[in-house]
Amino acid sequence: MLFYSCQNIKINQKTTKQVKQVKQVKEKQKTKPNKLQKNTFEKLNEKNAVPFLFDYSKNNKENKVKLKTEYGDIEILLYKNTNIHRANFIFLVKNKYFDGTIFHRVVPNFIIQGGNSDNPKIMMKRKKIGRYLLPPDTRKGNKHHRGVISMPSSEIKNPHKLASPFEFFIVQQDPGAYHLDNDYTAFGIVTKGMDVVDRINNEPTDNRETPHKNIYINAVIID
Repeated sequence: MLFYSCQNIKINQKTTKQVKQVKQVKEKQKTKPNKLQKNTFEKLNEKNAVPFLFDYSKNNKENKVKLKTEYGDIEILLYKNTNIHRANFIFLVKNKYFDGTIFHRVVPNFIIQGGNSDNPKIMMKRKKIGRYLLPPDTRKGNKHHRGVISMPSSEIKNPHKLASPFEFFIVQQDPGAYHLDNDYTAFGIVTKGMDVVDRINNEPTDNRETPHKNIYINAVIID
């Protein structure tokens, strides 16, 4: 009886320990961050954006992106010598910012511009990411050839041409728009899909250069 009782106590202690371990595991699972929480970051602003993107670039070396549209895909190679702008674009793609945005500005025989939208969901994405501008990087000598992707300056009073990080434009003009070279940062080039760029550039627009039809964008990283 004494032996049985001691053995039973040991079994009960072991069972209690196992139950406690299972409970701890369940509690950890409850507090384990989901995918959205795992990708959280400090909201970006004028002070922390560039240091954040500099660090981000070290662990995120990707430089190829595909923009999917109803007219076809546009594949882009991002330049390594404009690292902050490359990192910013990759950061936004990975955080699904561009998905659901549109080509909101089309200037015939000049550019198509995307990344903006009045959609409340897109505005909420911008709010969560933060409010910041990027300094231009025109010293690398990248030219605005046909097919180059560049970053427009902010619409606010902006004598230093600080770039609006959520938008981009693609040069459609042939052979290029070289008058932009000293003011805007060319940070990549279209490697496939210039026929799609041309088709979007032919879309009818209103007097604000906004296409009558919403041309939606989805962006993914490619190898």
